[in-house]
Amino acid sequence: MKKQNIMKTLNPKPYTLTPRKGFTLIELLIVIAIIGILSSVILVGLGGARASARDARRIGDLKQIQAALEIYFNKCTHYPGTSGCTKTPPANWTAFSTALINANIGINNVPNDPISGENYRYSVATMPLEKNHQVYVLGAKLEQTNSAVGTYTIPTGVATWGGVPLSCTGATEYCTGI
Repeated sequence: MKKQNIMKTLNPKPYTLTPRKGFTLIELLIVIAIIGILSSVILVGLGGARASARDARRIGDLKQIQAALEIYFNKCTHYPGTSGCTKTPPANWTAFSTALINANIGINNVPNDPISGENYRYSVATMPLEKNHQVYVLGAKLEQTNSAVGTYTIPTGVATWGGVPLSCTGATEYCTGI
């Protein structure tokens, strides 16, 4: 028996490879790199869709404000002033928002730009040939080129909002009004 043990020690079985059970570090790093590249491409591609969604919200906000202005007009027979149903044009967006909210027409909040929180633009002017001699313009700056909406001609007399000239002819400008 001793001789057999000695023979096994001197002539061990040949070494055989066992199958691997897992991935090597290199394989894992390559997979992680590929996933990173794909996710960055997808995120860049979604940037335009997100900008379009924010632009759609801006246009929707202006349409809601426009509806509120018409309700205000039906109640007060003119467009918003500084408070309640006064005719004095509001000096800024806060005064405009306050006028809409205080008119008790069912508005609790006037929306702002979804990304910057900046105010939209509003201006009102008296025109002798228009509805109750008043016209207004609502405006927003979009993130993407505004080719589908077209341009809006600002009536004479509705030239500034808080001292800032209104513009509705730029590629990223959107205006509506009456």
